[in-house]
Amino acid sequence: MADPARARKLSKRISQIVASAIEHDIKDPRLNYVTITDTKVTADLHDATVYYTVLGENLESAPDFAGAAAALASARGVLRTKVGQGTGVRFTPTLTFVADTVPNVARHIEDLLAKAREADAEVARRATSAQHAGDADPYRAPREETEDEEDE
Repeated sequence: MADPARARKLSKRISQIVASAIEHDIKDPRLNYVTITDTKVTADLHDATVYYTVLGENLESAPDFAGAAAALASARGVLRTKVGQGTGVRFTPTLTFVADTVPNVARHIEDLLAKAREADAEVARRATSAQHAGDADPYRAPREETEDEEDE
């Protein structure tokens, strides 16, 4: 069992090494738009899960997650070698690549917030011209006694 601080440092270092290797050393065009977002290392430092996301070439094109996953799977050995050389640990962790869904979830939440803002604006617009239902004073005023009632 390794120290949690050491595991955090190792995961950060693995992220840096993998990102640098993808950018400079691996010449696969499917990895041009891959970004490493996070890395988690197990407590025994034997396995590392590398989270990545794929950006589209432009706003209209959809990201190629399948191509990026295949390219990362084929480059796993080279990347593990680079991690071993760059970290200097006794046992080089095995690398597992997982597509990160956080950007998609964040985009979905932004869309939901935009819809909520539009609905709030519509309610505010309707409220400016709204009138109360019923009487202007919906509360009953206390009944005033007349002279006839006082005599009784």
